[in-house]
Amino acid sequence: MRRRRYTLYAVILGALLAGLITGQGFFFHIAYLFIAALIFGFIWAWGGPNWIWLSRQTRTRRAQVGQYVEERFSVQNTGPLPKLWVEIYDDSELPLHRASRVITQLGAGRTTIWGVRTLCVRRGNFRLGPVRVVSTDPFGLFEIERKAPATSQLIVYPWMVGIRTFAQPFGILPGGDALRRRVHHITTNVSGVRDYVPGDSFNRIHWRSTARRDRLVSKEFELDPLADVWIVLDSERLVHSGEYKYRDEEGLLPWEDPSQYRLPPTTEEYAITAAASLTRFFLGRDRAVGFVTYSPHRELVQADRGGRQLRKILETLAMVQIGGHVMLDQVLSMEGDLLGRGATVVVITPSTREAWVASAQRLLRRGLRVITVLIDVESFGGRPGSRNIHALLLASNIPVYLVKNGDDLSVVLSQSNAPVWRDPGRVAMEG
Repeated sequence: MRRRRYTLYAVILGALLAGLITGQGFFFHIAYLFIAALIFGFIWAWGGPNWIWLSRQTRTRRAQVGQYVEERFSVQNTGPLPKLWVEIYDDSELPLHRASRVITQLGAGRTTIWGVRTLCVRRGNFRLGPVRVVSTDPFGLFEIERKAPATSQLIVYPWMVGIRTFAQPFGILPGGDALRRRVHHITTNVSGVRDYVPGDSFNRIHWRSTARRDRLVSKEFELDPLADVWIVLDSERLVHSGEYKYRDEEGLLPWEDPSQYRLPPTTEEYAITAAASLTRFFLGRDRAVGFVTYSPHRELVQADRGGRQLRKILETLAMVQIGGHVMLDQVLSMEGDLLGRGATVVVITPSTREAWVASAQRLLRRGLRVITVLIDVESFGGRPGSRNIHALLLASNIPVYLVKNGDDLSVVLSQSNAPVWRDPGRVAMEG
């Protein structure tokens, strides 16, 4: 296009020189004609991206791997001239998101609408936009580009599998005492009453006290005497293995049917999927679930219940990148000291170091329950040693779920053949 303009500049200059030398009006007419073509082409190209109105609407800002994200684009020609050729380029970060479009023969005042349906194949936080509008003139002399900087964010949660049953934690009932801790959500334990506050739901109102005091009175609740469940994800870079890249440039999907989704052959995605699935499993059974990992900074979500807690942990897992330098035995030692007696720690790791098993045994002696999801790193092309760790955990009477490359997590995590946990203190007394 630049070469074409330079050629036209040379023709105009040559025609003007020929007209000045020969004095013939024909050469001047040729020069004026090409100058008019240049001016007309520039105005046409400039009006393409400027006399236009573009909007994009995204149905949701949250999605999950295996689900579709739908967007709706609308382009309206607000100028007085038709647009023969307008190119819309979308610079979104979402993989396989093909929203770019070439619009032809868009008349003055006309609007064109199209939709884009994208399959989410990778977890993370992705930018949608910006959008670039490119237009050219009919002669192909000028190309004008305008960028619409408006962007939005899309969070793609990790894949989750259904778990039918899992090694259950126990309640914390030391001496029969309930745990006295006020909470904002509704539980089965009512701790008292207070005056009504605007925003309280009707099922929090205590009608007998309301009738007796002649004003609205709400109930206050306290935490159920159940053990908190803490999910500890090992994010140390050196213990993970496997690598997979989506061939986005070839337009190849990793699966054809979302129901037949297969996890990428990496210990990272298997571990994160297990963490997300167990979080949903325990929260669905009204357990308070917390989450902690070091990737490389400490990512902590305090234990809580409800759908909001599930979104918090899923958003954290969506952003987790395996790249930490803190070993799992150090994580268990630091975080275990902060947990109260009776809490359940679910450890998800591919580590083959024996030191973290010793740390898990110390947690047992402190009155905590430890459940492990061991990723067989050798099946992902990593170093051997998972079988040895598996045997050590079984010898320590720690429930362990062994996950190999290609296993169905829904089946593996729903197995009921994990060792039965017994109180270490009672075991010592029996011995």
